[in-house]
Amino acid sequence: MRWVLRVGAIAALLAGCAATPRFDEGVFFDDFSQADLAALTHDGWAVRERRGHPGLEGAAWGPGSVALVADSQRLGNRLLRLSVSTDGTPQGTTQAQVCHQRKYFEGTYAARVRFSDAPVQGPDGDVVVQTFYAVAPLRFDFDPEYSELDWEYLPNGGWGDARTRLYGVSWQTVRIEPWTTFNQPHQEFRSMDGWHVLLMQVAGGTTRLFVDGELRAEHGGRNYPVVPMSLNFNQWFSPGGLLPGIDARRTYEQDVDWVLHVRNRVLSPGQVQAAVDAVRAAGTAHLDSVPPATPPLASPCDF
Repeated sequence: MRWVLRVGAIAALLAGCAATPRFDEGVFFDDFSQADLAALTHDGWAVRERRGHPGLEGAAWGPGSVALVADSQRLGNRLLRLSVSTDGTPQGTTQAQVCHQRKYFEGTYAARVRFSDAPVQGPDGDVVVQTFYAVAPLRFDFDPEYSELDWEYLPNGGWGDARTRLYGVSWQTVRIEPWTTFNQPHQEFRSMDGWHVLLMQVAGGTTRLFVDGELRAEHGGRNYPVVPMSLNFNQWFSPGGLLPGIDARRTYEQDVDWVLHVRNRVLSPGQVQAAVDAVRAAGTAHLDSVPPATPPLASPCDF
């Protein structure tokens, strides 16, 4: 299908927006229909392999934790699957992360994500964190250019609170050790097991957070991002949060159906869904017209 048709499909569905921008510049969409991980990498994604923050010190990251799988609920659809597993030891633990290039700043971010409350294998109870976020590298403690906007789901609680909850967090800066943060969190204490659309509108000094079409929080001030960020999904185990005395392997899964970013444009939840439906109806599985940062920025997949 020619590029002009793919761009036109998006523009047509967003025509209800005033001053509709040029959609040959500034749209990223992926519905993870690639045939394999090599094709995923070709489309700009990196599968994390570097060890380090977040999660368990000594835990592995790597291609074995990321897969493209058939969607059992939608014929012909494929999903990005992040699988993490542990036997209760750092050396027996694998965590998962994929990252796209560091070129995303203001505009609209959205993704359809399936969170899970229980492992697909083994006993339940580990403090596992399932996410969708945008982030810039932390160059040093309390880096003033550090920027992060994220959704974090803790099905088994953790971090001093045993309740199941969803975080929507806007970060200003952080020091990893000892842990000291400057951020603005939103928390929802409920199960999020199943599929949800997570959306962030980033414009005019305010970040607005939506869950399944409903506005849940507004953040701003010093917690507003200041530099371009990469797009990320990851799943990891919180340090100190593994089931004590249990050596049986357990595996948790997180799935992603699609992700969308529209640069320098605020889209409502309805407009986001209309754009996704239009692109899919046009047969487009991947579209990237977001220009690189100037100058281009390194995109390490390690945070």
